[in-house]
Amino acid sequence: MFFDPGEVGMKPEPFKHTVYNALVVPRPIGWISTLSADGVVNLAPFSFFNSLSADPPCVMFCPNGVKPGTDEPKDTLTNVEATGEFVFNMCTYELREAMIITAVHEPASIDEMVQAGLEPAACEKVKPPRVRNSPIAMECEYLQTVHLPPPKDGTRSNLVIGQVVGIHVDDAVIVDGIIDVRKIGPLARLGYLDYARIAPENVFSLTPPGGDHRYKEKPA
Repeated sequence: MFFDPGEVGMKPEPFKHTVYNALVVPRPIGWISTLSADGVVNLAPFSFFNSLSADPPCVMFCPNGVKPGTDEPKDTLTNVEATGEFVFNMCTYELREAMIITAVHEPASIDEMVQAGLEPAACEKVKPPRVRNSPIAMECEYLQTVHLPPPKDGTRSNLVIGQVVGIHVDDAVIVDGIIDVRKIGPLARLGYLDYARIAPENVFSLTPPGGDHRYKEKPA
């Protein structure tokens, strides 16, 4: 089938639910910690998140919509734009239950890291804490908000870009000089209420034609 989302929306027959979130999968989860101007910790997962560049390292996430029952932007967007800082915490299969707790919209006065039973850890270059049990965290400085075309319901659609200024990697996931994803078990977002775990048996390597020397040691 073919459909134009601008004409028929995201639930044309025979779909019963919005289909777009199931079209680009799997997606990394942007588990973003921020601090409010008053110093309250906010932690929230974002379905649309990814790396943008390697040099300089930059990431993006989309805090779309508004807080339920209001016309106010989500706390994460408010905090990032007010303080200029945020942290990406990698969500793993072991952290899945805590992550889904932080998906609930709470008042701005609630520390969502505490609410989810997570232990914070201090960062080196930014003020928001990271999730201590997350094997990888990236401290980020806010660069800009790109305002995307607004949806038909009149809510806000935003893309936040940040530059990575500090990286935390658990020593336990470093094997032979590389990060072993088999020891991490990252959680990925699919469509609807579905998620996926990157299990060790599903990890494999492919070499482009002609070879790829990026991961070979250079002669001394």
